[in-house]
Amino acid sequence: MTRNLIVSVSTAAMLFASASAWADMEAAKRWIDNEFQPSTLSKEEQLKELEWFIKAAEPFKGMEINVVSETITTHEYEAKVLAKAFSEITGIKLTHDLIQEGDVVEKIQTQMQSGKNIYDAWINDSDLIGTHFRYKQAIPLTDWMAGEGKDVTLPSLDVNDFIGKSFTTAPDGKMYQIPDQQFANLYWFRYDWFTRADLKEKFKAKYGYELGVPVNWSAYEDIAEFFTNDVKEIDGVKVYGHMDYGKKDPSLGWRFTDAWLSMAGNGDKGIPNGQPVDEWGIRMDGCRPVGSSIERGGDTNGPAAVYSITKYLEWLKKYAPPQAQGMTFSEAGPVPAQGNIAQQMFWYTAFTADMVKPGLAVMNADGTPKWRMAPSPKGSYWKDGMKLGYQDAGSWTLLKSTPLDRRKAAWLYAQFTIAKTTSLKKSHVGLTFIRETDIWDKSFTERANKLGGLVEFYRSPARVQWTPTGNNVPDYPKLAQLWWQNIGDASSGAKTPQAAMDALAAAQDSVLERLERANVQGECGPKLNPKTSAEDWFKKAEAAGTIAPQRKLQNEKPKGETVDYDTLIKSWPATPPKKG
Repeated sequence: MTRNLIVSVSTAAMLFASASAWADMEAAKRWIDNEFQPSTLSKEEQLKELEWFIKAAEPFKGMEINVVSETITTHEYEAKVLAKAFSEITGIKLTHDLIQEGDVVEKIQTQMQSGKNIYDAWINDSDLIGTHFRYKQAIPLTDWMAGEGKDVTLPSLDVNDFIGKSFTTAPDGKMYQIPDQQFANLYWFRYDWFTRADLKEKFKAKYGYELGVPVNWSAYEDIAEFFTNDVKEIDGVKVYGHMDYGKKDPSLGWRFTDAWLSMAGNGDKGIPNGQPVDEWGIRMDGCRPVGSSIERGGDTNGPAAVYSITKYLEWLKKYAPPQAQGMTFSEAGPVPAQGNIAQQMFWYTAFTADMVKPGLAVMNADGTPKWRMAPSPKGSYWKDGMKLGYQDAGSWTLLKSTPLDRRKAAWLYAQFTIAKTTSLKKSHVGLTFIRETDIWDKSFTERANKLGGLVEFYRSPARVQWTPTGNNVPDYPKLAQLWWQNIGDASSGAKTPQAAMDALAAAQDSVLERLERANVQGECGPKLNPKTSAEDWFKKAEAAGTIAPQRKLQNEKPKGETVDYDTLIKSWPATPPKKG
């Protein structure tokens, strides 16, 4: 080959590389202009961020990378829009699979046990934080971002901007996951019905207090009774004072592990999870789980837990549509939008995006909702300082079994979905906030009146009382499946609430015992307390000044208490927290 030919070939290669990079920048500009608005960044800052992605992705161009998440609106947007954008901008061929949440848990468990790389990155709930830090199969992201993954970690990621950072941090102080989406289970109600003068007058005449947002479960029950059996119909349509689901199915487990017991008052004070007893009823000694049953100092089958199951069953049968008892989570979710439900205590804000669609029976013609969301009411065992409900934090997770180059390429996509360039627009699509800067952006100030209280809740100090399952649960996949199987027996009528919770507590203790014998979780693995008696642990809690387990209350239904929704909203601060 002559020297001139070599020069011309080399020049052509350089020009091709330059043109390729320019084409990537052109794609970046196109996506910024046509899709990634609004953003908390200027277009110039967005372009700088995407230019970093282009350069960081160079070694991985042409690779086919596979990631997975559960199916919710936010992840559908990622799979259909952000994966395509990432592929066009970086040259990495990204496939984002959507599967059911239970399948995500099952598959990640399979990869951790087999060491076979199924997916290159995972969005799985931060509920698995206790599993990840004990089994050491997940990469601690704190170490990753400072070490092996430093060259592919976005300089403008701004980890401290993530509102769920504490949920994904283990007792060793390291982040094992980083939030991709977040939503809470709150109280949902028909604001238009609750503010009707005739209904307010009728309710007060019967119960002696105002119809409003229930502060306690007693008021929730009174309101459920009122709409189901006193109001009965509105505009010729049969109405119900409650909505829930009861089919013995894996989704029934989330109904309870997602902090239903804590809403009743199970466990101890402590945010994000009760200490020494958490909202699953698991007692901790430092970072070690030491028992679930009340006989070992736990609270899974204590009076507060049994009360929570009793009320769930009572309300489902008395006040929800008859078909609700045979529904799963996904079947029950759309029902309030159909317009015949007055209130729902256990309502996931992930449904907000589908609840604000024009033309729904629960939407006004001007685009404002007929409904609102508010903090959940408290059960009779609840005390100040306890968590009040559940907050999901679907979070990016990297596993050690994924080859390094694939892990790096997948980490680039993970950051792309949560970077400031894309996160505000994604928040508007899925309404599952992850960044403080997005929550306080002016675009959400302008949109707040069309989202039924979602923005006000996430800007309020109250949100810290809604937290995911925490570090106390040592093996989420094994333990979580016990809940739907055992509580399903109570839901079907096969067992009483007490018998079902006794069986659940015993089953959890059995798993903890097996983990202790296997000794695979190190110094934070389970070490069970010996069995004594419930009375022994009641006395210990009283002597220690802690709460769990609590004795059965003589009166589990104190007088109902409500608060005016508009007064509640005005009581929350309307200015963003100061940085630093």
